[in-house]
Amino acid sequence: MSSAIKEVPVQLPKSFDRPDEPWHHYLTIDVIWYVLGYTLFHPFVSWVLVLCLRAQYTAYHAPEMRIAFAWAALMTAIGLFGLISDRIAFGSPREVDLSEEVIVITGGVEGLGGLLAETYGMRNANIAVLDTKKVDEDEAEEKGAVYYQCDVSDAKQVEAAAAKIIEDLGAPTILVNNAGLVHTKSILESTAEDVEQTFRVNTLSHFHTLRTFLPHMIAEGRGTVVTVSSVLGHLGAANLSAYTASKAALLALHHSLRAELAQIPEAKEIKTILVTPGQMTTRMFAGVKTPSNFLAPVVTPADVGKDIIRLIEKGESGEVALPLYSRYIHILGVLPVGIQYLVRRWSGIDSAIGKAGLTKKETSRKK
Repeated sequence: MSSAIKEVPVQLPKSFDRPDEPWHHYLTIDVIWYVLGYTLFHPFVSWVLVLCLRAQYTAYHAPEMRIAFAWAALMTAIGLFGLISDRIAFGSPREVDLSEEVIVITGGVEGLGGLLAETYGMRNANIAVLDTKKVDEDEAEEKGAVYYQCDVSDAKQVEAAAAKIIEDLGAPTILVNNAGLVHTKSILESTAEDVEQTFRVNTLSHFHTLRTFLPHMIAEGRGTVVTVSSVLGHLGAANLSAYTASKAALLALHHSLRAELAQIPEAKEIKTILVTPGQMTTRMFAGVKTPSNFLAPVVTPADVGKDIIRLIEKGESGEVALPLYSRYIHILGVLPVGIQYLVRRWSGIDSAIGKAGLTKKETSRKK
C-alpha cells in the first residue's frame, strides 16, 4: 500500500548566498566591548581574580593583590551606581506575563517590526500588526499574528483598527511604534508631499497610536511603549533631511512622554523604551557603507530586536542603542565644532547616500 509523500519546498535564507567574509570582518569594537563586559569589567569576575590570588597565598600587601582588590572594588561601585541610577530614573520593573499581554506593532510586516512580530508569534503571544501591506490569512496563521491593514499616519484608521484589536484580542498593553519610511532626497529636491508623508508616517503616527492606545494602558494600570527612532536623529545627514528631522522629533517625543506619564499616578507601571539603532541590514538603507566595519558595524534586526524583547519581558524602561557608537554619540555634540566637522568628514555620513546611488529616487523605501 503506497502513500503519497508531500513535497515541502525549502528556500535557504538569502544570507546563505553571501560570500564568506574573513574572520577579522566579524571582529568589531562591539564584540570586544561585549567580551570585556563579561570578563575584565564584570564585578563577579574581578572578585574571582582576587580569590585566585588569595588561593595562591598572595599577601594582602602585595602590589598585585592591592591592584586586583582596587579594581574589583571599582567595578563593583560602577555596577551598583548603574543599578541605582536606573532605579531612580525608571523605577522598579513591572511583572510581564505574555499570556496576559496584547502587543501592537506598527510596520510589523517586514524589517525589525516583522522580526518582533514573528518572534512573539512563535511564542503564542497576542500579536496585532498594523501595516499598509496586506497579509493573507494563511501567512498570518503561520506567523501566529493578527494583521490589520492600516495606514498609521491616518488617525481615523488607527482608531478603527484599535476597536477591532480590542474586540479580537483585548486591551493593548504593549505598543511598538516601528513604522517608518525614507525619501533619499536633498532639501531642494524634496517636494512638499515627500516631507509631509515622511513626517506623517515617522512622527505623527506615534501621536495617533499613543492617543489611541495609551488610555487603555492607563486603565489597565500597566504597559510598555517602545519608540523606534534612529541614531541619525542625533546627527542629521545630507540627502536625508526629512527622515532625520522626523526621527529627531521622536527623541523629544519620548522624553515628553516620560515626563507626562510621571504626572499620572495610574501610569506608574507603564514603561518606556527608546530605540536608536545605527545602520541596520534592512531594505531601507541597502547598499549604504559605513566608514569602518570595526568602529561602526552594520547591525541586524535580530541584534536590535533581542535587546528590545529583553527589556519588554523584564518589565523595564530603558534605551536600546546599537552598535556601540550610537550609545555615546551625544559626546560628539560637546566637542569643538572643528573636531565635529572632521569626524563627520571622516565618517562619510553626508556622502554615504550619494555613494550608494540612492539619491534622487522617486520611490520610497519602506521598512
